[in-house]
Amino acid sequence: MDWKRIGKKFLFPPVWLMILLTLLSTAGLIAVFLNGWDTVPIAYVIYVTAFYTLSVVSIFFAMVLPKQYNRLRARVLANPLGNQFATDPIFRTKVSLNVSLGINLLYVAINLLSWYLYHSWWFVCLAVYYIIMSLMRFLLVRYVRLHDIGVNRSGELKRSLVCSYIMLLLNFFLSGAVLMMSYQNRGYEYHGILIYVMAMYTFYSVTLAIVNLVRYRQMESPVMSAAKAIAMAAALVSVLNLETAMFAEFGAEMALEDQRLMIMLTGAGISIVVIAMAVYMIVRCTVELKKIKCEKNG
Repeated sequence: MDWKRIGKKFLFPPVWLMILLTLLSTAGLIAVFLNGWDTVPIAYVIYVTAFYTLSVVSIFFAMVLPKQYNRLRARVLANPLGNQFATDPIFRTKVSLNVSLGINLLYVAINLLSWYLYHSWWFVCLAVYYIIMSLMRFLLVRYVRLHDIGVNRSGELKRSLVCSYIMLLLNFFLSGAVLMMSYQNRGYEYHGILIYVMAMYTFYSVTLAIVNLVRYRQMESPVMSAAKAIAMAAALVSVLNLETAMFAEFGAEMALEDQRLMIMLTGAGISIVVIAMAVYMIVRCTVELKKIKCEKNG
């Protein structure tokens, strides 16, 4: 008997089997926790299956995915467009701006339609928020379509300055959304496993926004820095949305006053960060524009 071959099949089952085991284990654990089957014999079978599933999935991620990632990356780099996207940060920023603008406009349409159907000012507040986000991204998209990044320093500073002032305006509507979340019980709701997916996406987007904000700041392009600051503001607001969804899903035993306090504190923290980014960009752009003007006149 080939024990090595059997062990390999045991540790590296087919992908379809891992997916099936993951679904079965998830459903089994939910049933155990919801129905209080902790001491029922079937619960131990579910625990063992879940442990095995977690083990093989972890091994798969640790040993198989890196190889697949390298193969996929090689294919992407072999394609001219894929190579440009992977290696050219300016091109990547242009693509990101256009995609983000399209998504924001879609959110505007969805919230306006929701307002028409449900007559709730909550959707109006969200629609205005996404309109402002769309406006900032549109200004940057239009600039990068008409001008090359890194060529006209003065033009980039002026466009970044306009976006900074608009970001301050965005904070007023963010404050309105926080008040509606706190005192009108408005917010987002994600049921079932979707809330965990949204939590993972939120943490990923915040981490990526922080990394890009630091990375692109070193490129000394005001337009690219403004684009990443806007992405950072959007990512922080998604944290607030996730918090309200968590309260809706898991906060039944938490006092309403405590939920309001947490939402207010989170909203205040996000507002401070957004205002700080906007003020920093306003001061930096204004000082540099004055310096450029003095050099031209001098």
